[in-house]
Amino acid sequence: MTTSATSPTSHDLFSRWEEQQSAYVAHRENRFQVMLDVLDLNCPSDLTVLDLACGPGSIADRVLSRFPQARAVATDYDPVLARLARSILARHGRATVIESDLARAGWSSALSEWSFDAVLTSTALHWLSLGQLLEVYTELAHMLPPGAVLLNADHLRFGAGHPTLRQLSAAHDAAVQREAFADGTATWDQWWALAVRHPELGPLLPERERRFADRPPQSPAPLEFHLAALRTAGFTEVGTVWQYLDDYVVFARR
Repeated sequence: MTTSATSPTSHDLFSRWEEQQSAYVAHRENRFQVMLDVLDLNCPSDLTVLDLACGPGSIADRVLSRFPQARAVATDYDPVLARLARSILARHGRATVIESDLARAGWSSALSEWSFDAVLTSTALHWLSLGQLLEVYTELAHMLPPGAVLLNADHLRFGAGHPTLRQLSAAHDAAVQREAFADGTATWDQWWALAVRHPELGPLLPERERRFADRPPQSPAPLEFHLAALRTAGFTEVGTVWQYLDDYVVFARR
């Protein structure tokens, strides 16, 4: 609940973000659990993680909570979500938030002072075009040391060759959302309407609109494209570590 009718706190907004994302992404916590388990099994306890297209810091917050010696760098192009991430992650004292545009070549130059053990991202890269997605994977492959891992959790829609699976996935998504919204969970638009009321975030909305004015929605890339693009980019081992209908966690090792 918000502390007042007009000014939600950052904690309010983060909690509501988690709720509305769980409405749009069924079993969202399961995908995060698998991602953290992979880190636990593959990385040192004092790992450094890049939370790519971090939103309000959902992944970084979970990483820093589970791994007391970890450090996180979170990056997003959305000025509203990046500001919220700074507020949420500040309690850990082991996080840095940087604004960067993945659609522009050379975005990783702002991250050159860190060496990452892992890159994690969730429900974020689908807004890139196929060409931009390949470029991001290629840039990641160039910046990561051997043995580092990439985990990308997202909806990877079934194509025309799997009409039944596509229908089942769409029906399941609709059922989960219908139940969540009936229980009072905010929709995407309702969450943003609430964010406007935040005294620090609201003034950033015009800049957000300017940055994304020329970014039309993209057709989602299927699993096969992600795996092929990761191999082309230079990752040595690619596959999946979790799936629920059309929701996957894609794995790649440098």
